[in-house]
Amino acid sequence: MKAADATATAPAALHQRIRSEIEAKILSGEWPPGHRLPFEHELTAHYGCARMTVNKAMASLAAAGLIERRKRAGSFVARPHIQSAVLRIPDIAAEVRGRGAVYGYRLIDRRERAARKSEAAATGMPTGAPLLALACLHTAGGRPFALEDRLINLAAVPEAGEVDFAAEPPGSWLLEHVPWTEAEHRIQALGADETAAARLALAPGTACLAVERRTWRGGETITFVRQTFPGDRFDLVARFAPSEG
Repeated sequence: MKAADATATAPAALHQRIRSEIEAKILSGEWPPGHRLPFEHELTAHYGCARMTVNKAMASLAAAGLIERRKRAGSFVARPHIQSAVLRIPDIAAEVRGRGAVYGYRLIDRRERAARKSEAAATGMPTGAPLLALACLHTAGGRPFALEDRLINLAAVPEAGEVDFAAEPPGSWLLEHVPWTEAEHRIQALGADETAAARLALAPGTACLAVERRTWRGGETITFVRQTFPGDRFDLVARFAPSEG
């Protein structure tokens, strides 16, 4: 490479290095949300480069949503957006009682079977894995409140196969007995199909809210559940705060 070419490419490589080093401090938590970054003139002196090189790195970080640039005040590590809020794993019995209603529960169906190929993507369980498939109805004041369709990975939680889920809701049992490390929620509005409508005492096509959740322990799926709520009987609230350093 000619000297002129090396000189021309050096600023590009340096701005990427500046971005990478700042990004690493943010993602590691060393610089928490709200932390003020060094001013651009300080970074220019630290890296021994042109102001334009630092500016390019900062613009890239801002475009990625990692920092906020404020005129005259400087640049700050961005605080979480609302979509970063984490929904807690609910206990439906507690939800119902918290609304002042009498909670009821009925196990509709229970069967042990192998995981189907069509379920692999949604559940993260390999085809053929031993599953416990449950269908349950939760009621509030005698009215259907939620239909629950749940798969429990018996390879991860073999003791679930011995539990009497006619007497205890699976969600409550799992929360009390099985530690978990990670959960993912997927929420969607949909019309009740014929099966869900019959079980929830609704007309087919009635607007419902479906909450799907997959829960892991150390990278292994514990359970996958879909809870379907009549749209006029359930609201979803998430309370959250910015991360602290």
